[in-house]
Amino acid sequence: MRKWKIALGTAVALGAISVASVHLLDMGNLSLNASTAGAAPAPKAFVMPVPVVNVVKKTLPIYLDYAARVEPIRSITLQARVPGYLQEQTAQDGSDVKQGDLLYRIATEDYQAALDQAKAQVERDTATLDYARSNLGRGTDLAKAGYLAKDSFDQRTSNLRSAEAALLLDKAAVRTAELNLGYAEIKAPFPGRIGRNQASVGTLVSVAGTVLNTLVQLDPIYVTFNPSETDLVQIEQARAAGPIAVDVLLPGETEPSQKGQLTFIDNTIDHSTGTITARATIGNAKFTLLPGQYVRVRLHVKEQPNTLMVPQVALGSSQLGKYLYVLGKDNTVDQKLVSLGPTDGDLISVTSGISESDQVITGNLQKIGPGMPVSPLPQPKPAS
Repeated sequence: MRKWKIALGTAVALGAISVASVHLLDMGNLSLNASTAGAAPAPKAFVMPVPVVNVVKKTLPIYLDYAARVEPIRSITLQARVPGYLQEQTAQDGSDVKQGDLLYRIATEDYQAALDQAKAQVERDTATLDYARSNLGRGTDLAKAGYLAKDSFDQRTSNLRSAEAALLLDKAAVRTAELNLGYAEIKAPFPGRIGRNQASVGTLVSVAGTVLNTLVQLDPIYVTFNPSETDLVQIEQARAAGPIAVDVLLPGETEPSQKGQLTFIDNTIDHSTGTITARATIGNAKFTLLPGQYVRVRLHVKEQPNTLMVPQVALGSSQLGKYLYVLGKDNTVDQKLVSLGPTDGDLISVTSGISESDQVITGNLQKIGPGMPVSPLPQPKPAS
C-alpha cells in the first residue's frame, strides 16, 4: 500500500512538470513570434553603378606615324668675296633677316680708290679715242687727195682701234671695281636667321678663308623621315590619288601645330635598314621648327569608313588579349575579346569583337566582372 502511494505521487509530480514545460514553451514561441513580426525586412544586395556609352561609328582617317628631323632648305656659310678689315656687323647674332639685308661691311677705302682710278682711266682713254677718231678722219681726206702715204693712214687706223680697245678695257676695270666695292657689303642672299658671329670687328678677312657667320632659311623648312619599305606601298597609292598631307607634332604635343605636304621620296631603299628617305615641306612662318630638331610626322594616307570606335579607357587586358565589358542581358556584365585598330584622339577603333548596338562600360572596371549585375548610369546629353 505504501509503495502504491509513492508511485501515485511520483506520477502526479511528473505530470505537473510536463504541463509547466509546455506552458513555458508556448510562452517562448509567442515571444519569438512577436519579436520577428516587429523586425525590418532584410536589405537588398548592392549593385555596382557603371557608366556606359554607345559604340561610335565614323569615318576614320588613317595615318602613318614616323620620327623625323628638321632640316633647312638652304644653309650657307657667310664669307667675304674680297679681302679687307671687317668694319661693322650690322645684324645682331640670331636675328631674323630679309633677303638683301646688310649683315657685314668691310672697309671700303681701298675699293673706292680703285673705282675712282678706273673711272679716271676711262676719261683719259675717251679723250685719246676722240683724238684718234679725228686724226683718222683727216687722214682719210688726205689719203684721197694723195697727200698721205698709205702706211701713215694705216697707222692712224691702228691707233683708233687701240684707243677703242683701251676704252673697253677701262670700262671693264670700272665694272670690276664697282663689284669689289659692292662685295665689301655682305648681304643676305635669302631670308632666314643668322647664327653666332665668328669674326670680330677689326679682323682681317681673306677671300673664302674667314667664316663670318651662318645663315639658314626657316620658312618653309624640310622635315625628313624614313618610312619602311612595307609602308612604301601605301604611300605610293596615296600619292597616286593626290598630294599627301603631313602633320608635324612637336615633343609633348597631341595635336599637330604645323602642316605641310610630302614633296620628296628617294629613289633607293637602304638595304641595311629596309627604309627609304622621304621629305615633307612645311610652312614655318612663326619659326617654331628649327634645323636639327626631332619631331613626329603623320602622313594622311586614306579614309576608312564605317569604323567602330570606343573610348580607350574602356579597354582591359588579360592573358587572352584585349577585352571590353559591355552591358548584357538583364543588366549583367558581358566580357568581349576584341581586336584593335588605329586610334583617333581618345577613341580607338575595334576591328572585331563588338557590334554597333553594344553599350560599352567605361568606369568601375576594377570592381566588376563577367556575369555580375550592374546598374547603368544615364549617358550625359551632348552639349547644345
